[in-house]
Amino acid sequence: MELRCQQAELDQALHLVSRAVARRSTLPILSNVLLDATEGALRITATNLEIALSVSLPAEVQEAGQLSVRADVFTDFVGSLPRQDVLLSAPSGTTDLRVTCGTSKARIPGIPAEDFPTIARIGDQPPTAIVDAEALRDAVSQVVFAAATDDSRPVLAGVLLEFRTDELTLAAADGFRLSVRTLALQQPAATDLAIIVPAKALAELARVAGESDEALQLLVTPNRSQLLARSGRLEFLSRLIDGTFPEFRQIIPRQWKTRVTVDREAFLAAARRAKIFAQSNNEVVKLQFVPGDSELDPGSMVVSAHAADAGDAEDVLPARVEGPQATIAFNGRYLTDVLSVTKAAEIAIEMTSSNAAGVFRPVGDETFLHVVMPMVIGTA
Repeated sequence: MELRCQQAELDQALHLVSRAVARRSTLPILSNVLLDATEGALRITATNLEIALSVSLPAEVQEAGQLSVRADVFTDFVGSLPRQDVLLSAPSGTTDLRVTCGTSKARIPGIPAEDFPTIARIGDQPPTAIVDAEALRDAVSQVVFAAATDDSRPVLAGVLLEFRTDELTLAAADGFRLSVRTLALQQPAATDLAIIVPAKALAELARVAGESDEALQLLVTPNRSQLLARSGRLEFLSRLIDGTFPEFRQIIPRQWKTRVTVDREAFLAAARRAKIFAQSNNEVVKLQFVPGDSELDPGSMVVSAHAADAGDAEDVLPARVEGPQATIAFNGRYLTDVLSVTKAAEIAIEMTSSNAAGVFRPVGDETFLHVVMPMVIGTA
């Protein structure tokens, strides 16, 4: 193998794929990156067997070939080089990678490419769906936080991706809250299907895909065991979770008795203040909805928290309250989580009783909703 490429492009590619390098593994090969030199390009791949990332960069290839080398050593050395041409070579009959840039040289022992895991690629296969990369990143940010963080119920540690004609629905739930977001596909899906992607893997896909200006092609393998994605010179792979996601639409309340509309930023600030005190009382933050007595006084929402050892806090926010006066309590972290990922100026909270789930909806945005189970108010 022998090739020449730009240091800046090589450094950027290595940092992108480094997110998929296994940090702690009994398999040394998973701590490596695979270098694959073909005509006009160098492809760099890393995998931890959960996800895989590949990036291609332009290169003057004198001799095609493949080699696997330690990711940390190679990445750190390339990052220290000046922004000049970098010459990479592996003499025939050896697994040593020679790196030359200006007056700097290095030799990095490698492992034969045959030992590196085989990574599936989209190739010329027609994608299952095509989506705007920036839109997907926003959608993922609004649901992934609601996925479970433990593997006691594997399907809840993932995010449901439901492809239906020209729409993609994402849903995540951990048993206490549910987040649902829909977005338009750039063209109708090749087939209607639903898959469950590990939440961490989907968050990683959203992060790296957001750096590309090109549309994101998504392909579900025929056996539905892997999700492949491609955007420009970047390719991504994730395993899928086998199982059936809960019927989330049945969880969403269909009606409400009290509905309050409030400024989102003011609500978020009040929730953060209340959470300081709620930490000493099982994170309980209480919301009181008080209707107004005229059109000039549409009502208010009281955000409060109390703890015997920490004290108490209260914010009274102007709000439009429809329906009777009501009180409900939520986990303070759940409140700040959903308010932080919502971009609308106002948010509406709908409830039927203090013991039933509450629904959060951004005003003017029908593509997102969030359901949260209430907490026992007790002394809060």
